[in-house]
Amino acid sequence: MNFEQLGVSKSFSKGLAELKIVEPTQIQAEVIPLLLHENTDLIGQAQTGTGKTAAFGLPLLSRISPKHKAVQALVLSPTRELGQQIAKQFFKFTKYTDKIFTEAVYGGAPIENQIRALKRPTHVVVATPGRLIELIEKGAVDLTNVQTIVLDEADEMLTLGFKKELDIILKTLANVENKWLFSATMPIGIKDIIKKHLSAKAKFIQVGNKKEKVNKNIDHQFVVCEEEEKLHVLLQMINANRDTRGVVFCKTKVATQKLIKQLQAKNISADGIHGDLKQIERDKVMRAFKNESLKILVATDLAARGLDINDLAYVVHYQLPDKDEYYIHRSGRTARGGKRGISLAIVTTQELKQIKYFQKALNIVFKQIRGKR
Repeated sequence: MNFEQLGVSKSFSKGLAELKIVEPTQIQAEVIPLLLHENTDLIGQAQTGTGKTAAFGLPLLSRISPKHKAVQALVLSPTRELGQQIAKQFFKFTKYTDKIFTEAVYGGAPIENQIRALKRPTHVVVATPGRLIELIEKGAVDLTNVQTIVLDEADEMLTLGFKKELDIILKTLANVENKWLFSATMPIGIKDIIKKHLSAKAKFIQVGNKKEKVNKNIDHQFVVCEEEEKLHVLLQMINANRDTRGVVFCKTKVATQKLIKQLQAKNISADGIHGDLKQIERDKVMRAFKNESLKILVATDLAARGLDINDLAYVVHYQLPDKDEYYIHRSGRTARGGKRGISLAIVTTQELKQIKYFQKALNIVFKQIRGKR
């Protein structure tokens, strides 16, 4: 099956082909025909990395009237990076269509520049919830012509504390014809938003069976060692995968900063992101990682929220997360776009109980591997 068979126009399909997006993923195959042809509220549940951006992006862009110079669609994103990524994808999807203008707005950047940008013709706004409310309060964005609103990575928006902002935005846009919510997990907070703001007749599409919370293309592995041996095991993993990039997760910014220094001392091309970084510093690190001049990114859970980086061969849990949804989002950084990936946990014997917990809670199987001496 191809995208034209799903109902996607030739001009969009041509843009997709240039991006080497030829065969629809399961979520795309189920969602696109539905959203192209009828006005509806929709809840889409699929693991990270299964192609949700094209699943909602193609129907959303197909509904835009390019000659009508007004904001006709709104996409809410948890982070600046994911918002920028969505806007870039929309630009590439529309390479061969009539010009559709997308503007990404987010916190951590001068609001005056974004207000000026929004004065240009804009059809789609991609926004973080907090910044969107600031723009609405300043009268800098007109949402009266919005017909479609998308909540992307809705569970991550809740984790980042945007529940109040989402309620305000969805209440303001209560009469919008199409409200599409996409999420990897369905915690109570998401169910509350669905009940409060989406139609009782909303369509629900779930990819994978209910027990399958994690992308099945990920190989989950663990190595048992003493705490002081963790760096040695990590270096083995990095050296065995010299030609590829990976993300290493720590629980705290202190642990992240320490590990960055240790890796750099071993001449490893590594840097990191954590809560203390200024936006300009974070952007510099992310640029280096995306253009592959940096091979290893060390990150805390919250700092890595919303990252969308292609072709990651592996993620490493240098410190295991406390919550199973953190494990889902961490491991979901790899095995994107149908590729396989490795999620490696480096644990002490005391941490083995967490491995057993994740196996049961997430219905996954960990394979123990031996670290070389």
